[in-house]
Amino acid sequence: MKKIAWITDTAAQLEDAFIQKHAIHILPLGVVFSDGSYRESIDLTQEEFYAKLNASKTSPKTSQPAIGEMLALYEKLQSEGYDSAIALHLSSGLSGTFESAQAASEMTDFKVYPIDSKIGSFPMVKMIEIGNELFANGKDVEEVVAAINEITTKSNLSFIPDSLNQLHKGGRVSGTQTFLSNLLNIKVIISFEDGKPVMKEKVRSNKRAKDYVTSLLMTDMDKGTVPEVAVIHCNNSPDAEIWMRELMQQFPALKVDVVPLSICVGVHAGEGTTGLSWIAY
Repeated sequence: MKKIAWITDTAAQLEDAFIQKHAIHILPLGVVFSDGSYRESIDLTQEEFYAKLNASKTSPKTSQPAIGEMLALYEKLQSEGYDSAIALHLSSGLSGTFESAQAASEMTDFKVYPIDSKIGSFPMVKMIEIGNELFANGKDVEEVVAAINEITTKSNLSFIPDSLNQLHKGGRVSGTQTFLSNLLNIKVIISFEDGKPVMKEKVRSNKRAKDYVTSLLMTDMDKGTVPEVAVIHCNNSPDAEIWMRELMQQFPALKVDVVPLSICVGVHAGEGTTGLSWIAY
């Protein structure tokens, strides 16, 4: 059996036990504040990041792993006897990490299969989990890569920023829009479509926003199989856990988890954001 390595970035927010179980190699994404650059999960915890974000007058920038860092990892894997690697990365609509992985893979004689997840968070975890199951069932690497690429077309993630303040800092909405949104308690719903975050709807109140996102989930449940859903959040586990309990009561057969979003998403969405993510099979 060939020895295949798994590579991903911190957008997946993998738990340590999952990383160890599947021997996954993590390339950290980064954020750049006025006082320097920080690597996610290494230089900054989630709590430290949001404290800096809320204290900053300007929005930080996100950064991707350097090509040199990728090449060094590829060479290390080759020296350790791996035959090839699958490199699953954050949506190219949010980060240049996938493009860098493509470029790096062409600079080495080690075989790397870069995959654009077209999303982030929970679906990336499931892609790696399903990929390992396929390998265990005797599928070859090309079949696994094809299956993961298919899953990227069935993955969903919608989120509700707590306010438009961070989007305003980043220049994505005007000051007037932000003021009126905060004054009138208007919530926006942002969903991933073809790998890019798109504003889907504006509603009054957080409850209506949650109901709208839940309706998107229900539409997919009516069309096919959705065995589990993740309540995603930006440093807002209390509200995420409330939503989790509501979903468990509404859909008793549905498995529901709570998972944090990458701080690179938090740069744009801001603290307090919640949402849902799932895969429709």
